[in-house]
Formats: sequence, C-alpha cells, structure tokens
Amino acid sequence: MMGFVNSYFVVLFSIVFVTTWLLLPWWIKTAKKAGLVGKDIHKVKERNVAEMGGIIVLLGFIIGIIGYIALRIFVLDANSNIVSILAVLVGIFLATIIGIIDDVLGWKIGLKQWQKPVLTLLVATPIMAVNAGTRMMSIPLMGNIDLGLVYPLIIIPILIAIGTNGFNMLAGYNGLEASQGIIILTTLAYYSYITSSSWLSIVALCMVAALGAFLFFNKYPAKIFPGDTLTYSVGGLAAMIAIMANLEKIFIILFIPYVIEFFLKLRGSFKKESFARVQENGTLVPRYKKIYGLENLSVLIMNKLKIKTTEQKVVFSLYCFQLLFVLFTFIL
Repeated sequence: MMGFVNSYFVVLFSIVFVTTWLLLPWWIKTAKKAGLVGKDIHKVKERNVAEMGGIIVLLGFIIGIIGYIALRIFVLDANSNIVSILAVLVGIFLATIIGIIDDVLGWKIGLKQWQKPVLTLLVATPIMAVNAGTRMMSIPLMGNIDLGLVYPLIIIPILIAIGTNGFNMLAGYNGLEASQGIIILTTLAYYSYITSSSWLSIVALCMVAALGAFLFFNKYPAKIFPGDTLTYSVGGLAAMIAIMANLEKIFIILFIPYVIEFFLKLRGSFKKESFARVQENGTLVPRYKKIYGLENLSVLIMNKLKIKTTEQKVVFSLYCFQLLFVLFTFIL
C-alpha cells in the first residue's frame, strides 16, 4: 500500500515539475514583451532578463497542492489537515500578491524598508486563524513553557516576517534564490516526515519540484529572474511549515545566514548593493571596501585567496554555507 501511495506522489511532483518547466518559456517571452525585465548585473555585456518568474512557480505549486487535496479526498480517503493545507495556500497567495506589489512598485516608486515587513505580516493571518503550531515550547534554562496567546499573536507573525523578508535579502545572483529554497524546503520536508507531519512534507516538496523546474531557466546564465514574487512566497512557506510541524528551532538554524545578511545590510542602512563589480574578463571584484552582505564577503575572500572569482563560484560558496547549517541541524 505504501509503495502504491508513494507512486501517486511521484506522479504529483512530476506534474508540478513538468507544468512549471513548460510554462516558463512562455512567461519569458510574455514578460519581455510587457517590459517586465531586469538587468543582469554580473555580465560583461548588458543583458535584459525576464522578471517575476515566481508567478509561474506559484502556479505550478498551486496545481500540486490542489492535486494533493484531491488525492487525499478521493484516493486516500483522508480529510484531515485540509483546512491547514488551505490556510497555507491562502498564506502563499498573500505573499505572492505582496511580492508582485513590491516588484511592480519597486521599479516605479520603491517601497520603503518599513513597509515590507509590515505588509508581510498579513501572510501570518491565515496561519494564526487556524491556530497552527503548539503553544508549549522548550526554552533553555527555563524548561517547557506554555506561551498561551503569545504564540499565535506574536511568535507566528515574527517567524513569518523572518521567513518572507529574510529569504528576500540573500538574492541577486543567478540560481541563488531557487537553490537556497530547494535546500531549505527539502530539509524541512525531511524533518516534517520524521516527526509525523508527512502532509507538510508533500506541501514542501511540491514547491521544491516547482523550484527545480525554475532553476533550469534561472541558473547561470539566467533566462529569468525570480523577483520578490518568488522570494516572499518561498520564505513564507518555509516559516509556515516550521510552525505547523513544530520545527521552529530547525527554522531558526536554517535561517542564520539570512539573519547574518540582515545585520550586514543594516550596517549599510540597507542602501548598499549585494552586487560585485564585473571586470572585462568576466571575473568579479568587491564593490566596497567594507562588507555589506554575505555575497560581498564571498567575493572578498575569493579575491584575497587569488581565486578566479565568478558568479557561479559565489553562488556555490553560498550553497555550501547554507549546507553547513543543514548539517548543524542533524548534529543537534
């Protein structure tokens, strides 16, 4: 029976992957015709790349979630957790809408830094409404504490804000956001599965499948950029899964690179770019003497070590850095 069910899930993930993969070329052409393009910074020759690829990733994800709900009801005869799944879907919709607003208005007038976290707090509302997570938390030196209403009213919005805004900060290099999302969500899917929240594993892996298809077009040299449309959604989903599977500690560990990125950007009053400067031979050199982001740090270290610094190597170094925290979760 288990193998029978697993085969259904393989088909589900394949549908998500293929649908996303087939729709992306159409979106690339459509976005360019509509003027939804961005400059590919780390290239010698100027390139305009289609933007807001997160819309197609979201579409693939929605197809997967609707398919999963249908599978549970009509095949597995399991009606549990449907409300929670729909709450996640509503939360992702809200994150995507906010991302679209940020993408579109960001080009025209720009959203203020304080507006972004305030808007993303809306993403927490459906998760709060279904009373997700557990109010009992184990706090070092204090033991188990019942947080009561503090958990749904304060902890959940904080975690959602960290997920949506944090994941949006470490970005701007070909393939970076999609790969980071795959690493984080796959890790959360694993922990959800071993802690008896297998339904959350399926939700997470639906997004992983869509991100995998997107990576084909977003890897170096990128044909499409994710935009805040994708980063808010993926970061928000990671937080929702952590809350519903009681994996808050795992989530915090996985997001340590993003916390570091926040403070490095705060150092530059959020005005310093994460981008490097491109040389005539295509290699990268630091844009600033000081460090205002993990991307800046990676470029600086490779330059100091006399390593030929390329965009692909910077992205790879950030993958490895993220994987260190994945390993750390297993050690704990």
